[in-house]
Amino acid sequence: MSASTQNIAQYFKGYFIHSPEAMQQKLMQCKAFVFDWDGVFNDGTKDNTGSSPFSEVDSMGTNLLRFSYYLLTGIHPFVAIISGEKNGAAFNLAQREHFDNVYFKIKHKAAAIEHFCEQHQLQPHEICFVFDDVLDFSAAAMVGVRVMVKHAATALLQQYAIEKNWVDYLTNAAGGQHAVRETTELLMALHTNYNATIEGRTNFSDAYKSYLQKRQEAVTSFYTATADNSVTPALI
Repeated sequence: MSASTQNIAQYFKGYFIHSPEAMQQKLMQCKAFVFDWDGVFNDGTKDNTGSSPFSEVDSMGTNLLRFSYYLLTGIHPFVAIISGEKNGAAFNLAQREHFDNVYFKIKHKAAAIEHFCEQHQLQPHEICFVFDDVLDFSAAAMVGVRVMVKHAATALLQQYAIEKNWVDYLTNAAGGQHAVRETTELLMALHTNYNATIEGRTNFSDAYKSYLQKRQEAVTSFYTATADNSVTPALI
């Protein structure tokens, strides 16, 4: 798992629309990881406040992925959440884990991708996007690496996205069943430094300490959309 993509497919039971080798070529150009929230970190069910939860298993996955990228490049990747709704749990995770951006109440997610690129001097093909539903398609059509989270109820929608070439990998796990962790495990394997990432975190290595110190310096910025889909700073 540290040297090549040759055996990766045997560890992942999702559907590789494009081969691990093809995904790896695109992933090596990525400088940012962007996640949808509802249906990705959870099954989309909301409580009476309108919030939907996340799992610490998935949270750790996002941390390990960022450390994997840091080991690979010596710099931090940019990380964002783009959600169609206002979700307190998403805000809490992003601030605790020092994500760079949170976009909420965004109905046309391509606008958020464009804003995110402008903010961080990125090209869309330098983004890996994790998503699950039709609201996400405008963003998935733009970016470099696309992971779609499977739901049993959306088989036809998944096939539509695949036919449009908006998906590189369809997860085995559903939203709320650690699809984010499945995704981050796959991406770390494609980085070819999975073992080094796990060993560095396990041993709290100097490299991990350096990564963590720099990660904690990031301040999360929040944005929402106006009626004309313009992205604007938001207070929470």
